[in-house]
Amino acid sequence: MRPSSPPAPIARIADQLAAMRGVRRLLVAALLGALVTMALPPFHLLPVLLIAFTGLVWLAAGARSWRGALLIGWVFGFGHFASALYWVAEAFAVAGVAVWAAPFAVAALAAACAIFPGLVVVAYHGLTARRAEASPGIARIAVFASLWTAAEWLRGHLVLGGFPWALTGYAWMPSESMIQFASLFGILGLSWVTVFAAAAPATLAWSRRSLIGLTIFGLLLVIIAIGGAVRLAGTDLADVPGIGLRLVQANISQFHKWRDDLRAAHLERHIALSKEPADNPPTLVIWPETAAPYLLDNEPGIRARIAAAVPADGVLLTGAVRSTPTEPGGYRVWNSLHAINGDGDIIATYDKFHLVPFGEYTPFRALLSLAKLTPGETDFSRGPGIQTIRLPGLPPFSPLICYEAIFPGAVVVARARPDWMLNITNDAWYGISIGPYQHFAQTRLRAVEEGLPMIRVANTGISGVVDSHGRVRAKLGLGVAGFIDSPMPGALARPTLYAWWRDWPVLGVLLACLAWHLFSRNSAHGRAADQRSIQRQKIS
Repeated sequence: MRPSSPPAPIARIADQLAAMRGVRRLLVAALLGALVTMALPPFHLLPVLLIAFTGLVWLAAGARSWRGALLIGWVFGFGHFASALYWVAEAFAVAGVAVWAAPFAVAALAAACAIFPGLVVVAYHGLTARRAEASPGIARIAVFASLWTAAEWLRGHLVLGGFPWALTGYAWMPSESMIQFASLFGILGLSWVTVFAAAAPATLAWSRRSLIGLTIFGLLLVIIAIGGAVRLAGTDLADVPGIGLRLVQANISQFHKWRDDLRAAHLERHIALSKEPADNPPTLVIWPETAAPYLLDNEPGIRARIAAAVPADGVLLTGAVRSTPTEPGGYRVWNSLHAINGDGDIIATYDKFHLVPFGEYTPFRALLSLAKLTPGETDFSRGPGIQTIRLPGLPPFSPLICYEAIFPGAVVVARARPDWMLNITNDAWYGISIGPYQHFAQTRLRAVEEGLPMIRVANTGISGVVDSHGRVRAKLGLGVAGFIDSPMPGALARPTLYAWWRDWPVLGVLLACLAWHLFSRNSAHGRAADQRSIQRQKIS
């Protein structure tokens, strides 16, 4: 065997995957896609990514046409997203609306998201498959990782107004040192590193020389981890003096939340948890999304009752539905956050602007006769956008309702940088599933990217206090009733690199990788053509 020849067992497995045809090939692709989900929260089986992405690269090598490449990438993506997003079906059961449609909704969402892996494999096939000998194996993997990361960026902006859920980089969430990389290049940079590392073993089927590149990249991962550990050790994050938090998690079932005969009891439950004695009395009490089951702007009596839970000289923040009459007989509604003082007055309001399709509004309502999952027939209206709210006695903060916290680079106003972020949510819609775990992990990474603490309050969990490095200070698990008392973690003195530049450096690196590959490939083919011309001249 020549020194550059690939190890025989690995080459044999790669050839077998590439040669698969028919249903068996599609089943393997779907299974490999499902493995990606097992690396994400709450499972965190990171090594399975090596099998998933290495296998996908080898399957792609067997594509005979762009249609075959598209199909294998789409099936891989469908297997991944169907398993990662199955929890969406829980919302139909909770709402009691068209329960029969739940599997079709999951399948439709997975099918839409799977288009992007399909396009990745098509582009990879077109750039590398026919002329694989023209570029080193590691260069091809860099192209694959760049295409995958670019597809994640596109999915985060295009699917249903943007759906950056289950991005590959979230596989690193158990490692506090590794996720510090997101302070430089965000979740997309973390995804690129992850996909490159996971797909790189595919090169062992092409040449033994790939071991050199794999070793170098392995050292790069070690350097990233060491750099993250140094960052964690080298920053002293002092708490904000004079601020005491109480996060209330009442754990109210969505089945009971809006029942007329239980609404008063739900409100009293939040008030009772807010008034529990504490060694250090809180100055800020926070309730979750729609915790107050009343239209508070129209209910001064209810606000007066809530005022009993407001700390002395403090504020209470709660989620609630807000409505305002527009035309005679018509109303507009918002999913809102209210700040209430000790007199029961609303002193600030934030309206959610990134609404959940089919949950808070029905897309293309004129064409689709579908009911939204939340109560009522009126679609929620969009708020004006991200805000920095300033309240007496509190550091300025950026409010985020529900899944507004999953959008990297879109959680704070850069020109009016806050000192902390608040995410209130109601994950009761998704039961005891993997959805709330995924949601908490994504919210947590925003703290690393922005260098700001994230305070998260959820109706049924997971609630938590996350510092500016993404470390969880305190947490209430899923399905637990109670409260968290905690000081307010401090913000980093200066914004992170990601807070300054957002996704632009990563997108620039992706374009540079693709351009370098195209240039090197064309140069190699130009040299090969020159050699063939010289040979023909010698023969003639």
